[in-house]
Parts: sequence; C-alpha cells; structure tokens
Amino acid sequence: MDIWYFLYIGFMIAGAVLFYVWSRDPKGVPPDEYLVAILIPIWSALAYTAMATGQGIIEVGGREVYLARYIDWVVTTPMLLWALFSTAYFYRPFEKTLFAGLLAADVIMILSGLMADLSTDETHKWLWFSVGVAALVILIATVWGKMRRVAYAQTAELGAAYTKVAAFLTALWILYPLIWFLAPSGTGAIGTTLSIPLLVVVPILSKVGFSMFDLYELRKIGRVRPGHGMPRDPLVSEAR
Repeated sequence: MDIWYFLYIGFMIAGAVLFYVWSRDPKGVPPDEYLVAILIPIWSALAYTAMATGQGIIEVGGREVYLARYIDWVVTTPMLLWALFSTAYFYRPFEKTLFAGLLAADVIMILSGLMADLSTDETHKWLWFSVGVAALVILIATVWGKMRRVAYAQTAELGAAYTKVAAFLTALWILYPLIWFLAPSGTGAIGTTLSIPLLVVVPILSKVGFSMFDLYELRKIGRVRPGHGMPRDPLVSEAR
C-alpha cells in the first residue's frame, strides 16, 4: 500500500510548488495566505513520508494506529481552519477570541480521534469518538453561522466565494469521521485495502484541493484586506 503514500506525497509537493508560483503573482491576495497554503502540503508530505517508510505506526489491540496521520492533522487542520477564517474575514481584522475557540475545538477533535484510536475498550473508544464528532459539529456550526454572516456583511462577492469554499471543506471534513467509523479503527466495515486509499484521496482534496479553490476565489476578487499595506475596501467602509 506504500504506493498510495508516495502518490500522496507527489500531490503535496506539486501543490506546494503551485502555490509558490501563484505567490509570485499574488493578484491582491495577502502573502500569509500563500505561506499557509504552502506549509500545509509540506507538513502533510513529511507525515506521509513517515508512514511510507514504516514510521509513525504502532499496533494497539491487534490493529495498526497511524500516529503520523494524527501528527499531520493536528497541525494542518488548524491551518486549514485559519485559511477559511481568513477568507471570511478578508476585509476585517481577525476576531482573535473566536478563532482561539475554534482552534481549541479543532485540536480537541483531532486528539479525541487519536484517543479513540488508541482505546482497546469499546466504551472508551466510542466515548472519545463522540467527543470528536461534537467538536466537529461546533466547528461546522460556526463556519455556517457567524463566519458566513461576517463574509456576507462585507461584500456579496466575498460571501458567495466563502460559501463555495466552506461547502467544499465541510463536505470533506464530514467524510473523515465517516471513514474512521467504517475503517478498522471503528466498526471494521471496510478494511485497510479501502480505508488507506480513502485517507489518501480525501486529504489530497481537503488540503491541496481546498487551498487551490480558496486561493482561486480570492484571486478572482483581487483585493488586499486591511492590515497588509492597502486601505480598507471602499465598499466595506461605506457599508459601515
């Protein structure tokens, strides 16, 4: 199954190169957007390199637990969340408290999944799984509640762009616990022959795919948000 990991690594490297090339002609998108988009696949490629070489994998209760995958997720999902949050607040300064709360929910979600994976007791496993799902629900509710309202309050164009990329990422994030539930870590309804490819394809889409989509939409808007050496967008200023 190592071929899947090497395929993944290739996509991550290609994504990082693409985002670097785009950053040379930013089209009004702030440099931090490109930096995060580049760092996500680089970190993820390193984690999958560990798995491809047989590292970051332990055996618990007769099944394999991919620690490297959680090390990947606990770093890259906050960065993906930052990218989405940054899109929602494209013309506004971050609400740091709100983002900190979302970041905490995100980390709880990932670490709860790890604890569930490490559990040999079924009750403990599903308890931790439920905690992770609850944290995901909180994230999704905020993404489609407060963050979407903030995006539309700035411009209709930004609101529409945010809605599209949020829908894309939300759908993919929902797939993660669903795959976990069906995989050997959960019910075992599907084996590693299917779960490993799924956990290669879905992360490719949620990392490189999302960043491509998000940057593409922001590059179409082609304006720099406040705090990056450019004045506040006049439409937003007038609306306030």
